[in-house]
Amino acid sequence: MTRLLPLLMLVASFSCAAQSIDPGVFRALDTAQSAQQKGDYAAARRALEGATPRPGSLEEALLWRSRGYLAWAEGNNAQALDFLGRAFNSGKLDDESQVRERLNLARLNLGERRYAQVVSLLSAQGNADEDVLQMLVQAYQGLGQHTKALPLAERYVQRNPKAADTWYQLLVAGNAELKRYQAAERWQRVLLARHPDRARDWRQLAALQQMAGADDKALATLRAAQAKGVAFSESELDNLVLLASAAGQPWQGARLLEGMLKSGLLANSATREERLGMLWWQARERGAAASIYRNLAGRSGNSKHWLNLAQLELEQAHWQAGLDALRQAERAGAERRQVRAWREWAESELSFERERQVAQLR
Repeated sequence: MTRLLPLLMLVASFSCAAQSIDPGVFRALDTAQSAQQKGDYAAARRALEGATPRPGSLEEALLWRSRGYLAWAEGNNAQALDFLGRAFNSGKLDDESQVRERLNLARLNLGERRYAQVVSLLSAQGNADEDVLQMLVQAYQGLGQHTKALPLAERYVQRNPKAADTWYQLLVAGNAELKRYQAAERWQRVLLARHPDRARDWRQLAALQQMAGADDKALATLRAAQAKGVAFSESELDNLVLLASAAGQPWQGARLLEGMLKSGLLANSATREERLGMLWWQARERGAAASIYRNLAGRSGNSKHWLNLAQLELEQAHWQAGLDALRQAERAGAERRQVRAWREWAESELSFERERQVAQLR
């Protein structure tokens, strides 16, 4: 709302109230309005503060309201809330003014992140328009009450199928926050139908499918987008994999990354191979992780790769394979103390296993 808008709201009220309030108060209101329109807030304030209304009268309520709009124009929202609240609660304003002040109090409270007050002011609204619904949805979201925000947003888009994208984005985000991925995907598809060539909407759909654990659907979505000629940057696709890891879904992330590498959506690189190996490891798929680290270590000769391979082999009780990897790690410059600790464990377990085999043969 611009700073002049509150002034426009007051003009009709002043002319209607002129017959019922003290002439001196009316002159003060009119002078303040003119001064505020010219940007002379000091003069407007002097005019309003110099008026002496009757306590409990309409003129008192009108002065409070004018002082509230002046404070709002000056950016003093706390004072604006105080004065407009007094005017609204006075019971002296007409019905039309009460409706207007309720909305403006809600806007001010929303700007100050006083979400509970916004809900208190607007929740009883019957036939709420877009402005009221939007404020209520924002307030409920601010309170973390997504279950109350979403039905209001759904009500609005059902009545207004051509609603702005922001409404559908809100429905996507709110449902995803509540882990209602199927509903979030449904609303995301509405956005995708509106913008079939926009990469971010395809990427968002794939992310929702991945968060729901459907890595195969996510990969199919990305392939479908690519077939349509939608281009993704490598960082966008890498971020989808990182999202799976951050969400505690390493198995889905590994499957998605593996699929993107095989299909050519992402180019093979040592960094991505290492990420794939780590995701399989985190998913406890140690055989798949070991295979990747074995290839990496053989190509790079990196001591870290050999140590990771050794640990993976030992975690699978592949004692001799683990010892072989440790020898390679030591040759590649791995820290001897670290290698010695792993080797002692592996040799001890290997010796115990051999003794057990001999005992079984006797």
